[in-house]
Amino acid sequence: MEINELLKQNSKFIKNFVSNIEFEQYPYYINQFSLSEKKSIQNIGISMSKKLDKLEKEKLRIQDMYEYEKNIKISDNINNVLCLDEVGRGPLAGPVVVCGVMLENNPNILYVNDSKKLSEEKRKDIYSQIIKKNIQYKTEILDNNIIDELNIFNATYKAMSNVAYNFGKHIEHILIDGNQIIKDINIDQTAVIKGDSKILGIALASIIAKVTRDEMMIEYDKIYPQYHFSKNKGYGTKEHIDALKKYGPCPIHRQSFLKNII
Repeated sequence: MEINELLKQNSKFIKNFVSNIEFEQYPYYINQFSLSEKKSIQNIGISMSKKLDKLEKEKLRIQDMYEYEKNIKISDNINNVLCLDEVGRGPLAGPVVVCGVMLENNPNILYVNDSKKLSEEKRKDIYSQIIKKNIQYKTEILDNNIIDELNIFNATYKAMSNVAYNFGKHIEHILIDGNQIIKDINIDQTAVIKGDSKILGIALASIIAKVTRDEMMIEYDKIYPQYHFSKNKGYGTKEHIDALKKYGPCPIHRQSFLKNII
């Protein structure tokens, strides 16, 4: 629609129109709306300006999250940095899931953060973008039996080791969320506390691991509905613990986690 025709429309129509345009087109319409004599149309332009400012700030935040990894690549003259994170250390049931992500560059996926800080809808949206952009990643899943056998700490780092060994691409440096490195891997490593909120690759790994594990727990809920795994994802909610006391554990419960509960 021509701008002159658009400006003749009421505010509701214009708001609906601009809600369907790309952000790249915003500056043109912001400028045109600012020239209108109608206060309501000027306000639409102001609102669009605020959205554009937020978008630019988010792009800068994502650039900053990639900066840590980028600086390692530059300072060490390397290309292949593997970013690792896990999901599922704390639950009473289900597996621990580790994901490794290797970025060639900043994929410019916005609103990436520690998976725990994102809604389920936002995690799924980011996950779909990861798939579309063909980002290299690998997951490793260790079930409750291995967790009981090794303990959760050793199982987690075994899964991380497996991802690194089987990633399928030469790894020159590993960035790990937390304060521990993988002891049986002879590769330069850096452990970063709260890395899933500071480093882009680690944050992406946390999202992939979280989406993967959540989907598994939703499937387990169909088999063992009395524990409400689709809601609690295996964590020790009151509802989950009450079900444990009533029905006892099922085959995916971590026996080593239940000693003081049932």
